[in-house]
Amino acid sequence: MRFTRIGLALSLLTLVAASPPQPAAEAVGPVAITVADLRRSVAFYTNVLEFKEESENEVASPQIDELEGVRGLRLRIAHLALGDERIELMQYLAPKGRAFPADSRANDRWFQHIAIVTSNMNAAYARLRAYHVRNASTGPQRLPDWNKNAGGIRAFYFRDPDGHYLELLHFPPDKGRAKWHTGKGRLFMGIDHTAIVVSNTGQSLRFYRDMLGMRIVGTSENYGKEQEHLNNVPGAHLRITSLRAQDGPGIELLEYLSPRDGRPAPANERANDLVHWQTTIICTNVDSEITLLAKAHVPLISGGVVGAPIADIAEGAVVSDPDGHAMELVQP
Repeated sequence: MRFTRIGLALSLLTLVAASPPQPAAEAVGPVAITVADLRRSVAFYTNVLEFKEESENEVASPQIDELEGVRGLRLRIAHLALGDERIELMQYLAPKGRAFPADSRANDRWFQHIAIVTSNMNAAYARLRAYHVRNASTGPQRLPDWNKNAGGIRAFYFRDPDGHYLELLHFPPDKGRAKWHTGKGRLFMGIDHTAIVVSNTGQSLRFYRDMLGMRIVGTSENYGKEQEHLNNVPGAHLRITSLRAQDGPGIELLEYLSPRDGRPAPANERANDLVHWQTTIICTNVDSEITLLAKAHVPLISGGVVGAPIADIAEGAVVSDPDGHAMELVQP
């Protein structure tokens, strides 16, 4: 089932631990990426990474203005699928936002990527090289066997045409979801998770686990030369926590224990800036979830939940997690 997402920005100033009576997050839906040139980005994702374009539409309305927190916007959106998972590429025809930071690093707290699972890392890497895709890692890395929860996984970071980070991921037979060990005829199989850099894992868990009802499905502490080459961050030492809802890709929290010099997300970031990503969280009841967040002193830029902003969504609102990552809560 596909759920279209459009978002506004809400700033989460204060988080308190709270437990909803039932998990608020039913599924993680499409991850949306703001791009400068929609046709260029669609060509990249479909030609290089074998995504399938399902649809494309243009929107402009007072409801979308209110949701996005960007006045007078006109937005063109392409809906792409890879296996069971989907992304949305969004170009703001007006007003234009700011370019992706040229000096962005993998430990900056605006960092987000999607992890694309491949059935053959060598062939996938050769394909990226043939298309002259920009490396972010020095090359594919095999995580060491001493790391019980991550040993044998192969990973590689690269960039899309706007500079957004993406990851290739290959699981050995004893790791990863069962679905990643079938369908070997496809080079690119789907999206395992979206990863975000966080400043404090405990603080983020109060948001994702305690308030949204996501569950922890794995933890790992990664360091060493392989991790340094993967992230291209000298001395990289990460605490990694994997979360999932009942369905959809996971959300992976990346806390850099060292170095601790990652920069915070820009305080004035808006949805039309190219640094902006939004992850859809499909909820049981958006109104009750926003009420819970309001009790945690979460200010709403929209002034409340926006009703029927676009097809397939009855109600929606976007919140900012503790580090500024945008999460759109939608009720289909």
